[in-house]
Amino acid sequence: MRVHILDDWFDTLRGLPCFARLVDHEVKVWTDHIEDVEQLASRLADAEALVLFRERTKVTRDLLDRLPDLRLISQRSAYPHIDVPACTDNGVLLCSRMPGGSTNYAAAELTWALIMSAMRQLPAQMASLKAGTWQMGVGKSLRGRQLGLYGYGRIAQAVAQYAEAFGMDVVWWASEDGRARAKADGATLAASRAAFFAECDVVAVHLRLNPQTKGIITAADLAGMRRDALFVNTSRAGLVEPGALLTALNAGHPGMAAVDVFDSEPLTDPTDPLLAHRNLIGTPHIGFVTEDEFEIQFSDIFDQINAYAAGDPIHMINPEVWTKA
Repeated sequence: MRVHILDDWFDTLRGLPCFARLVDHEVKVWTDHIEDVEQLASRLADAEALVLFRERTKVTRDLLDRLPDLRLISQRSAYPHIDVPACTDNGVLLCSRMPGGSTNYAAAELTWALIMSAMRQLPAQMASLKAGTWQMGVGKSLRGRQLGLYGYGRIAQAVAQYAEAFGMDVVWWASEDGRARAKADGATLAASRAAFFAECDVVAVHLRLNPQTKGIITAADLAGMRRDALFVNTSRAGLVEPGALLTALNAGHPGMAAVDVFDSEPLTDPTDPLLAHRNLIGTPHIGFVTEDEFEIQFSDIFDQINAYAAGDPIHMINPEVWTKA
């Protein structure tokens, strides 16, 4: 098959062991990012299979209508960036393995790195050192402080293990089902949602973005956090009510935020009010960006291509396309 891979910005995939799984296909790797539909359609004109890097490129009806040779989109995890009905109407099968039974430790590790960086003022301290002014302030220790984890999933549970190793007290909030599972496991639940946000030194959110969780972290939640508290989001920006985080930081509740995700990505405007805020430290959506995690994810993605080519597709999201075929 003619396989096109989008948005491999640092040309990483060709150096991974899993890339050998595409040996029987004609592969083109694109290392830049294009949003213009006409340009994108032009470069993908002969594509039979399209590989996506998570949500870096939106696959719209307008784009799909311009790709008559396309038969397969292969990716991993959720797909809010893909117009699935348009895929079906154009005879394009979407295959995406939904992670289950495994933990994205790369995202958990980045969450912990951001917590430590924010609490110890590492970005500002390093900038102060390089500027020749030595120390710039006084950070906070983690031992004895309270970490609140919103969402009782695998990534949050990995973060909880790191926190406990550092001597933090961990409390939880989640959906009703999540709280029930946490309670059954003997985890400590906050007395209420309001108490969760008001009492924690650090709050980290770990939820999948879907219609039920969109905007689930509200302006009122953030306003209820203390002035010396930290809010962390390495999941999805859409989990937070639009504009609420910037408003909260301007009001000083919470006092600081550490995020890996933004409403508009890639975010390349250094004057963006949230990105430029003095009380925010950020990373450019690198929660899943490690060679180890890529090997896991793209092994699945390339297996999906081979399964389709062999006539036995797996992880089908719109199987009616294959049935019609």
